[in-house]
Amino acid sequence: MQHSSFSSQIDRDLLGKFDSEILSRTPHVAGGTETGVVANPTPLVDLTDALSEGAKAEYGIRIDPKRVRVFGKLDSQIFGGSVKVRPAVEIIRDAIATGKLRSGQKIFEATSGNFGLALGMLRDLGLEAIVLVSRRLQGGVLDELKNEGVRSVNLDVDICPAPGLKVDPNLVVAKAAAASVREQLAQLGLDTAVFDKNRGDVEALLAKQDVISLAKLLARIYDGFCPEQYDNELNVRSHETTTAPEIDQQLKAHGYSLGDFRIITAFGTGGTSAGLAKYAQAKYRQKSVHVVFPLANQDVAGIRTRDKAVGLRFYQPELYGGEHEVDFEAARRLLRFFAGRGYGIGESGALALYSALQMINYGAGDKFVVMIADGLQKYLADLEVPVETSDPLEVNVEEANSKQPIYGEVLWTHAMFVPREEGIKLVAEALGCDKDKVKIATARDVQALITTEKIPAGINALLPKNKSKTLLVCMAGGTSLRVAEVLTKNGVGAQSLTGGIMNLSQTNNRQPEDLVQVATE
Repeated sequence: MQHSSFSSQIDRDLLGKFDSEILSRTPHVAGGTETGVVANPTPLVDLTDALSEGAKAEYGIRIDPKRVRVFGKLDSQIFGGSVKVRPAVEIIRDAIATGKLRSGQKIFEATSGNFGLALGMLRDLGLEAIVLVSRRLQGGVLDELKNEGVRSVNLDVDICPAPGLKVDPNLVVAKAAAASVREQLAQLGLDTAVFDKNRGDVEALLAKQDVISLAKLLARIYDGFCPEQYDNELNVRSHETTTAPEIDQQLKAHGYSLGDFRIITAFGTGGTSAGLAKYAQAKYRQKSVHVVFPLANQDVAGIRTRDKAVGLRFYQPELYGGEHEVDFEAARRLLRFFAGRGYGIGESGALALYSALQMINYGAGDKFVVMIADGLQKYLADLEVPVETSDPLEVNVEEANSKQPIYGEVLWTHAMFVPREEGIKLVAEALGCDKDKVKIATARDVQALITTEKIPAGINALLPKNKSKTLLVCMAGGTSLRVAEVLTKNGVGAQSLTGGIMNLSQTNNRQPEDLVQVATE
């Protein structure tokens, strides 16, 4: 990741906090060079079998999993919750590093949800975000914005001119919206006198429904900062220099080349599609990015229809391998299917997956990376989607015993101790399984997994080869819980036994030294 040179007005304390509390937890190129390995990658998960099953169950379409390969890039699992975290981190860090953003300033932005949620990461740094909402969002999105400490200003008003009056209806609505905005800003503690001096400009922008320019105006008059995600080149660069190389590296780890894959992404601001397309064209001399839009009369959260994308700065069809308008009502069936199986795939991800399915069905490709921009949770309040409840990361002995058949393996995970033969026997007896089912990860591999949040080959070899869960056991439950978190983040089903072997030793009157020993490898 590249950053601008420091300004003399840089808030160094804020920059340090940003790097330690946000940048360190999100995807970025290690060492700050474009050729480095990407740290904190989001999972690239093979969805081929699940898509094949869904295609058959929902549409009667048969696809051959041996011929087809579909990976989902699960940016729903990023720290901050969506693909918009990437440009938000790039833009905000650059703003701090160039002195454009300092402690105490407010951030104004036009957003339909995900970018606003990403700005919520800044609240612990003392930065307040105010987002302008130009249409009514689902209750789940507004709730999440509030929970993340992001203030919202609703620009929608329920008003229409009285019949027979010879007035411009847009002007009437603009004046009503301006009055509403003024009231909401006052409630947020902003000086309304500043607003009143610029009210004419505000009403003009509202009349044109130009929410993007309105965010810029409010940032200027209130001495704040506007990320300008729709016009900021860092939006594109974040995906060109981080997201694309990240996918490239992950495909290589799976034995593939990005040059053989089509990338499918929905269109929000256009930053993702433009950044990925520029990388693919520069490295592989290919137009491999396909952009998906809902039909013109359909409303998909955070996604623009093609007619509303035309004219935006980052709508660049000359870079694309194809553009596809897809019926979201048909894609909704796939959304329900994946949700019912516990996949965190939101509306735009379902639209992109359905587009991949169509291309496979019509022989337009057999290898795809589908961008899963966000998860499903924020849409549940308004979508009647049957969701499989996620299992907790911890289970007690009784729960684990009753669910023993679902565990493909029982895996010991500790960074210092390993079980003795008596310890293995005790675990097996407590869980009602054969002791051969209890595997032992090396302390070195456990430490590597916790430190890097990547699954070492040694642990990967011990995990079930089917999709069954792994029950994790350690000394007192702390290490195994952390391992469960990392495995789950990497798409592996795992649960930790509460209390570990120490709890078992107490209930069975056994001495810890008889059950475990210091690892020697």
